[in-house]
Amino acid sequence: MRTTAVAQGTANLVGGLWALLSMRSFEAVFGPKYDRWLVRTVAGLLVATGWTLLRTPADPAALVQARRLGTGTAATLLTIDLVYVSAGRIRWTYLIDAVTESAWLAAWMAAGGPDGSGVPRAASARPPTD
Repeated sequence: MRTTAVAQGTANLVGGLWALLSMRSFEAVFGPKYDRWLVRTVAGLLVATGWTLLRTPADPAALVQARRLGTGTAATLLTIDLVYVSAGRIRWTYLIDAVTESAWLAAWMAAGGPDGSGVPRAASARPPTD
């Protein structure tokens, strides 16, 4: 699971930095933005999410939290991509992101433990620490 956290963390960090550092190239791919402050806000959140996933320690409790953050981020971005491409509000190129977000969800499911919690059975028997 740590491999998935690091991989998704890297992707989120790079994607967020891209929008923050080169709005021009970001808009060339994903279309012009009217509310650039919103793009920057989402980009900043992706940087924070990415950094958090990258720094996930390899202990079971931290990996459960990383899985929650990773799947929540991917599901949110996937939903936004599908809803707003379908409505004609954002460019079709966001469907590329939708495929990527679906892949993150599949990767987290594949990395899950036998009980679906994302941690090995022995570790999942312990009470939660949050």
